[in-house]
Amino acid sequence: MADWAPIAKEYDPLKAGSIDGTDEEPHDRAIWRAMLARYVPNKGVTGDPHLTLFVARLNLQTTEEKLKEVFSRYGDIRKIRLVRDLVTGFSKGYAFIEYKEERALLKAHRDANRLVIDQHEIFVDFELERTLKGWIPRRLGGGFGGKKESGQLRFGGRDRPFRKPINLPNVKNDFYGEGSSEKRNWSREGTRDWRTRDRDHERSRDKRWPERERSWAWGDSERDRDSKEERSRGRERKDRDRKDRDRDRSRDRDTKKQRDDDKHR
Repeated sequence: MADWAPIAKEYDPLKAGSIDGTDEEPHDRAIWRAMLARYVPNKGVTGDPHLTLFVARLNLQTTEEKLKEVFSRYGDIRKIRLVRDLVTGFSKGYAFIEYKEERALLKAHRDANRLVIDQHEIFVDFELERTLKGWIPRRLGGGFGGKKESGQLRFGGRDRPFRKPINLPNVKNDFYGEGSSEKRNWSREGTRDWRTRDRDHERSRDKRWPERERSWAWGDSERDRDSKEERSRGRERKDRDRKDRDRDRSRDRDTKKQRDDDKHR
């Protein structure tokens, strides 16, 4: 607990898959895949990683010019790299922006997160591929964040930081004789008097059982009454609707008859 931090200082796929970073076993196959992966950062990427921002959740129609227009307000930009599909050339929805000064980088990191660009709320963080030790990208089962629907959330990043673990005290159960020795009921022979304990437990269970039956019966009666009232209201609505329809038909017949009489006169 002394070295706990909400943001991971080193990437560990097993910890990233845990909401508080304390899991000891992976809970999905993607974590296994990330643990077995041997990822090497792209050597073709240039620039200073410590001056680079990662911008995600972009509108696929957002261009480099739009990103420059928005992010240049925080400082001078050295380079913008909008990641595109190699085959189609379409945007993949994320980009890397390198600033000339650290002050501009920190300001953009603080103020641009959750900014809306082209009707999309964006996510901004520091580049992690070349700065965070042990980094595994999302496509290999790692990364940070994720959607609840996928069932593969990753914690320890800015989007989903670790939650502080809860240290539960060791609660002893006197039912199984784990309390103090003074509370234990031993027989003269030196063995536990299990029959006495079982008899007491049976008595307490017999006392609780009628209460549960009453509560269940009360719940059932409540549900039955609500159901009957609902059915009664439904019948009343149907009766009113039927009377209205009959009245409308009668009025139509009277009107038609009046027209016929006028016609014959």
